[in-house]
Amino acid sequence: MALTQRQQQILDYIRRYLAENEFPPSIREIMRALNISSTSVVNYNLNVLVEKGYITRHRELARGIRLVELPAAPEEEPAEAVISIPILGTIAAGLPIPVPDTISVPEDYIRLTRDITQEAGDIYALRVRGDSMIDALINDGDIVIMKHQKEARNGELVAVWLKNEKETTLKRFYREGNRVRLQPANPFMEPIYTSADNVEIQGKVILIIRQPSLSSN
Repeated sequence: MALTQRQQQILDYIRRYLAENEFPPSIREIMRALNISSTSVVNYNLNVLVEKGYITRHRELARGIRLVELPAAPEEEPAEAVISIPILGTIAAGLPIPVPDTISVPEDYIRLTRDITQEAGDIYALRVRGDSMIDALINDGDIVIMKHQKEARNGELVAVWLKNEKETTLKRFYREGNRVRLQPANPFMEPIYTSADNVEIQGKVILIIRQPSLSSN
């Protein structure tokens, strides 16, 4: 299963540490070694590594991390077949939320094989917040892979910047005369109606990466 760059760094560090010390690192040692901002970020990514089958954890032990030996793939993907896609932040699948006008530094990367996207051009990723697109199988916490483009066809699932409100949202796009309808995929939520000149298309969804539901422990 695909790992983000940060998850791969943590996994590689655990392997190196075990090889040098014959016991696993603590969460704080991982945090300091990889310049991660907090232990909660380390804990989140360790939980993902557990969910994806790379490690196990004994939560009552400070050094309770154990590597899971995965069977080797019969043939490795050539380097050029794998691409790193920048995760540029969060987008609302619900009521629009304010975001910076531009995001220059990715918060992380996700690695995918090139054939998965089947798209050319500028590709980036966003984390989803909210549940307005649940009938489109996009849940809170999922990651959407976006193709950067400035135009959209009716029915396409797009990231939209609302200029006057300075907010962004993830919805299906429909042009209706001089106005635009931004349609949620949730029967309990109303569409957003706005003038066409208030809408700036930032990209369309080309792939959805479902994220596992992680407990808070």
